[in-house]
Amino acid sequence: VQLQASGGGLVQHGGSLNLSCAYRDRSLSRSAMGWFRQAPGKEREFVAVISASGGSTKYADSVQGRFTISRDNAKNTIYLQMNSLKPEDTAVYYCAARDVPNTSASDIDYHYWGQGTLVTVSS
Repeated sequence: VQLQASGGGLVQHGGSLNLSCAYRDRSLSRSAMGWFRQAPGKEREFVAVISASGGSTKYADSVQGRFTISRDNAKNTIYLQMNSLKPEDTAVYYCAARDVPNTSASDIDYHYWGQGTLVTVSS
């Protein structure tokens, strides 16, 4: 299963970015998919997850109200719209997929991972 994340870059404090994660295996349209991030010197952390149907989402407290996760199963793509970015959002962002349709905030529940895209927020 291949996941291809894109959309990262350099943005100023308060700016916005929209990350995308494309997948080839159509079976992932029946899987919950999420975003995680890892900042330099820190452990990987949960950001957001969306159920297979798109009807359920969860967010980390640190991004609630600023980030929005969505998916388009017809395009085999999930998105992470990031607004009001802060320097502490700087990290490599990874998309990941589960084998089941239900959401989870634990990275051990994800079986497939993309290569990551770097987001840098300048102060």
